[in-house]
Amino acid sequence: MNNIALQISNLGHAYKSDRWLFRDYNTQVKRGEVFALLGPNGCGKTTLLKILLGALKPAAGTVAIDGRMAFVPQLFQVTFDYSVMDMVLMGRARQVGLFSQPSAEDEEAAMAALERFGIAHFAGHPFHELSGGERQLVIFARALVSEADILILDEPTSALDLKNQIVVLDWITRLSHQDGLTVLFTTHHPHHALAVADDALLMLGGTKYAAGAASEVLSEDNLHALYGVDIKLLSFEHSGHSHETLVPVLPYASRARNGSTARESR
Repeated sequence: MNNIALQISNLGHAYKSDRWLFRDYNTQVKRGEVFALLGPNGCGKTTLLKILLGALKPAAGTVAIDGRMAFVPQLFQVTFDYSVMDMVLMGRARQVGLFSQPSAEDEEAAMAALERFGIAHFAGHPFHELSGGERQLVIFARALVSEADILILDEPTSALDLKNQIVVLDWITRLSHQDGLTVLFTTHHPHHALAVADDALLMLGGTKYAAGAASEVLSEDNLHALYGVDIKLLSFEHSGHSHETLVPVLPYASRARNGSTARESR
């Protein structure tokens, strides 16, 4: 497959024969790039992820994957009181093998991954005591030590405060640019996709979709078609560099604020 990590060809799925969630999707994810998947609730994002992960057979079409995958879920809950080190070592399951114990090499790899994310001091802490952002970095470390080539992330910034959202998005970029990993993530935040994704797929329903370079796909018209609200593309300068971001328009808030200003002026 050369430079292609993941190829989707004529892909579609329907839980009922006459109700297709999506159909005739064709796109590819290049090796080492960040790829964003966007769509409203109920459009089939979770179903598409299950197909990519091999947990669900598509009703139509094929998916070709070149590389080992690791999955980082949206919300990670554990039943037992695992330590952070235990959680990361679970990522070495493929290397350790069934009924075997992690070796010193495995533990060194796990600690190196924790150090990489700046959370080595949490190694002996219970995982469930960490904050949402800290947990997400632990799961990133676990994915890293699995030696996967492709990371599949389901809404990696959900339930995180603004600071931790930025930390996670920064690490997505680093894992792609510095480590050469292919990263595919779902998001409800178009501005996150615009900030870090190379390519994007917008699930518009049925056979309608938009795929390609994120800077082109994440247009005001496409996003209005996707979410049914106005979203504006804004450009600005920061620290000597040009940037772009996407901002939703809140019509009622704007009218209320303008009305208040008008009343005060009288």
